This record gives sequence, C-alpha cells and structure tokens, in this order.
Amino acid sequence: MVELMKGSAPIVKKEPEDTVYTWPNLIMIELICALLITAGLIILVQFVHAPLRSLADPSTTPNPMRAPWYFLGLQELLVYFDPWYAGVVLPGMIIVGLMTFPYVDTNPKGVGYYTFSERKFAIFNYSFGFALWWVTIVIGTYLRGLDWQWYWPWSDHLVHMNPALVTLVPLHIVFVNLLHVSKDVGKAICDVLFFAYFAVGMAIPYFFMRKFYDTLGGARYAVFMIFFLSMMGVGLKIVLRLLFNIKYIVVTPWINV
Repeated sequence: MVELMKGSAPIVKKEPEDTVYTWPNLIMIELICALLITAGLIILVQFVHAPLRSLADPSTTPNPMRAPWYFLGLQELLVYFDPWYAGVVLPGMIIVGLMTFPYVDTNPKGVGYYTFSERKFAIFNYSFGFALWWVTIVIGTYLRGLDWQWYWPWSDHLVHMNPALVTLVPLHIVFVNLLHVSKDVGKAICDVLFFAYFAVGMAIPYFFMRKFYDTLGGARYAVFMIFFLSMMGVGLKIVLRLLFNIKYIVVTPWINV
C-alpha cells in the first residue's frame, strides 16, 4: 500500500481511504519510466558510440591519461590538493558525511513527500555538493588537455601549452611580497586565516541563527558545520586556484591544503 499525501504535511493517522495499492498505481509509472529511459539509451547509442581506444601499449602512455568519467572528479581534485588529501581524505569525508547526515538532520519535514520551502537549507547543501562534483567532472572531461593543462574549448588540443604561462604560488608567498614580511610570518598569517575560516563559520550560525543551533544541539551542530565548511572550502580553494593561481593556502611539513 502507498500512503496518499494531502496538504503540505504527512498524514499521521492513515485511514483506508488514505492509501492506494502500489500495483498498478506506483509500479506501472515506474515501469513506464524505465522503458522510456531504456528506449532513449538504445536510440542514443546508435548515434553516440563509446570512446573505445586501441589495445593498451606498455611502451606508450596516453596524454592526457584520463580516469573513467565517474572518477574524473577525484582526478581533477588532485590539481588543487595533495594526492592523499584529494584521493583519501575528501572521498572519506563524502562517505562518512552521507552516513552521518541522516542522524544529524532532525527536521521531520519532507519525509514521505517532496517539498522545497520546508527543506531549503538541506536542498541547498545537497545541490551545492552535487554541482561541485559535476563541475570537476566537466572540467576534467572538456577543459583538460595535454599534460593536464587547462584548454579552452576553442584551443588546439594537439598543441602543448607553455607551463610557464601559469605560475602557481602558495598563499604565504603572496603575503610575503605584499606585506614585505618573512616566509614564517606569511605562513603564520595563512594559518590564522585557515583557522579563522572555521571559527567564524562555526560562530555565525551560533550567534545569528540561534534557532538552527538549538534545533541541532551542540554535538550535531559541530559535526554538521565541520562537514559544511569543509565542502564550501573545497569550492573556495578551486576558485582561488583557477582565478588567482593560488597553489596552497596552508603549507606545513605534514600537510598542504
């Protein structure tokens, strides 16, 4: 049986007239959708073929060497972060976050029915993360060429780009040149900015969205904000790298972010 939804809130007391049979009311619609998608894929493959290449040659490495499209997001993140961070920490946070959020989210609205007005913040978070993942896939697919350099769609992808055209610098070097301070002072400024980002990000909802904090409680609030600020930080780091050629924000002997 499937519960009928009336109004904007789920029915608490379900009467017989509030339910319908799953078959054929729901399953028939799902079956039709599955058949339409299958037919569309069959038609599509007649015009667009899989990009199969020749047999692998151990003496020749393709340039660029692209991962399958569903891993291109991870491969693109290697441009912005250390390999262990982009390939281990961030995917681990995604997996742990997806397992954690159902226990962190205490909002009962939107359960069993679709709504946007009652779940704006949750939908924004999901949409931002989903879009961020697809943006990295699109960049890796269409905007990366030889030697994983940036190629615009109108650029000649058979000509090597001059790496000297792009000079990547850590953020502390920018402060060294701008403020005429030592490298240690520049690194200290970057460390302060890094921790201030999380401190201010944690404090803003606490002081200006107190209802949000009170609803989650201290532990859930801390867990959620750590994941939220980390996700927003990934987008910020991508923007700094692409627009300002900032290689790393924090540089230490153990980690580069």
